[in-house]
Amino acid sequence: MSSCADWTIAVFSKILIANRGEIACRIIRSARRLGIATAAVYSDADRGALHAVLADEAFWIGPAPARESYLDGVKILEAARQCGAQAIHPGYGFLSENADFAESCAGAGIIFIGPPAAAIRAMGDKAQAKMLMEKAGVPLVPGYHESEQDEARLAESAAALGYPVLIKPVAGGGGKGMKIVSHATEFAAALASAKREALSAFGDDRVLIEKYFSRTRHVEVQIFADGEQNFVHLFDRDCSIQRRYQKIFEEAPAPSLSNELRQAMHETALSAARAIGYVGAGTVEFLLSPDDGTFYFLEMNTRLQVEHPVTEMITGIDLVDWQIHVAAGSTLPLRQEEIFSHGAAIEARLYAEDPARDFLPQSGRIVRLDFPEPGEHIRVDAGVRAGDVIPIDYDPMIAKLIVWDQDRVSAVRRLRTALAETRVAGLAANLDFLRAIASQKAFNEASLDTGFVERYAGDLLAPPEPAGSEILAMVVIGLLCERAASVRRQAERSADPWSPWNSQNGWRLNEHARETVRLREIRPKGSSDRVIEVIYLREGWRLGLPGGSFFHAGGTRAPDGTLSVDLDGHRLRGVFVRSGEEMLVFRGTESGHRFALASPIAGAARGGEAPGRLTSPMPGRIAALLVEPGSFVEANQPVLVLEAMKMEHLLTAPRSGIVKEFKFKLGSQVAEGVELVTFETGPPPDAAHDIRPPDT
Repeated sequence: MSSCADWTIAVFSKILIANRGEIACRIIRSARRLGIATAAVYSDADRGALHAVLADEAFWIGPAPARESYLDGVKILEAARQCGAQAIHPGYGFLSENADFAESCAGAGIIFIGPPAAAIRAMGDKAQAKMLMEKAGVPLVPGYHESEQDEARLAESAAALGYPVLIKPVAGGGGKGMKIVSHATEFAAALASAKREALSAFGDDRVLIEKYFSRTRHVEVQIFADGEQNFVHLFDRDCSIQRRYQKIFEEAPAPSLSNELRQAMHETALSAARAIGYVGAGTVEFLLSPDDGTFYFLEMNTRLQVEHPVTEMITGIDLVDWQIHVAAGSTLPLRQEEIFSHGAAIEARLYAEDPARDFLPQSGRIVRLDFPEPGEHIRVDAGVRAGDVIPIDYDPMIAKLIVWDQDRVSAVRRLRTALAETRVAGLAANLDFLRAIASQKAFNEASLDTGFVERYAGDLLAPPEPAGSEILAMVVIGLLCERAASVRRQAERSADPWSPWNSQNGWRLNEHARETVRLREIRPKGSSDRVIEVIYLREGWRLGLPGGSFFHAGGTRAPDGTLSVDLDGHRLRGVFVRSGEEMLVFRGTESGHRFALASPIAGAARGGEAPGRLTSPMPGRIAALLVEPGSFVEANQPVLVLEAMKMEHLLTAPRSGIVKEFKFKLGSQVAEGVELVTFETGPPPDAAHDIRPPDT
């Protein structure tokens, strides 16, 4: 990446980073290269977090909820004053697009590393931004962008546009609060949900309505400007592959664009930035028709984007370096004709979420986390390490894997290898889903649009094949090695470590010792038990596998979990990981296989949830109660909304019946697995018990 050799103005001696996770860690790296000291902030949930450890100093700013910590500008400014920081870098999310906070920084004599408050305000209100862009001649998606928020007026606008429509928060981004509405009968419920999510995430429940296009590409242009109003673009990115309106794959440059179309989008993005007197890094996002090349202004993000590394990989420019220098008063070091694009870069976002459960966010401890070796072709931006906890209070991102190569075909091939070398254990992650996308024929052919995930869901979310004999043998050998290590440690502590009773191999004098291992393979669509017979030999074991096959086996397990196995002379390598009661085995580029020790009693105990109960799938807050106690509901009818990890999750009735009792009040925090609602069987009540939202 470019150095600061061409800059003419000295930068700050210390900056405070008003963020967390991978973006805070990434900013620290650039600051360190520039010789700038860094201060981090952290909440109760982030004590010991990687960003707080990497910074030169760190300040506690409050409890876990973002509103009481990372969104509290007063506490962050106080931390900046305490440490003597001359500037604050907001990263993305949280306060990065908060015009009031940018003004507060100026009032406190601290530089905000971002655009002027006026530019943030102009583009932060999406409705006002669209009106401004319309005046500047930028093409807009048809929709309702006015200030009146009466439900009847919004519904009328949706009907006039014609369904399907998209409800979208006026403030914020990241897909939060966005709802696709296919029919007028769904509008009221979707609007209420969008407003709740928007208020929770951004403190503003205003929305706009746009025509929803089922087949479009999401293409954006990275722009940069300095205080002298010199503007450049740093080419484009495609971010079409999304789930829940959030990007999961991004690449630069956007593939399959003609030179004329690419140039038109670049010029339109620069026109949008000039219209508001922009300064710093920004991204202008467009919806692009893959059929006729028509494009529409979507929004402008007045901050650094999550996907900025792919632009850095193709240009060699460190965007955080540029942000810091421009904030310090420097002019841009390069003119447009001096900025070049080389090769192709792709980014995949690794999240703690369960694709098999509609991408339900996960929280918990990461037991194992392996990434490919970084280098010229591979970059890993991570904010957590093995042993860290993904908290319930924030976005569940684990890391971003970014690859670069001379062309897109080579970059895709490198991406598949990088994903194959990545491992996550301890909680569910979307790694297999990412691997499936990278192997999908349409992705390899760059046939991209925002409906990609839905179109190929059957392939992308297909459950993995059951473990074969070699995997079963490997997990048993991992268990036997683990047990042997435990016995060895016990023997070392014994008064007579050479006692034959401390034998580690299970061998007996006059006969072969035997035991039966019952494994439960844990799979997305249910579990199954597999029985393996182990016969202890003088050297190794004889394993009897389901189906009647046998292996003469041996093996060792290193302290880091690396497993070396010999099955009838066939040598295999893998990784054995223990995560509480679960065991995971990774072999080569295969997905991890999950197991637990099973017994008939355990199987009966795990036979399923008792009928008539609705439990919380994860820790969260009760955001809405959708029916009255005493109401009759059909099976799978929505009964409450759980808010967790910045998103709303609609929970439905497990069976038809009468809602007997809500166990928690509106706004209550609940733990994973607790009972939320009880039901009782019975016929539908009379018309006096119609279903409607309670007064809350």
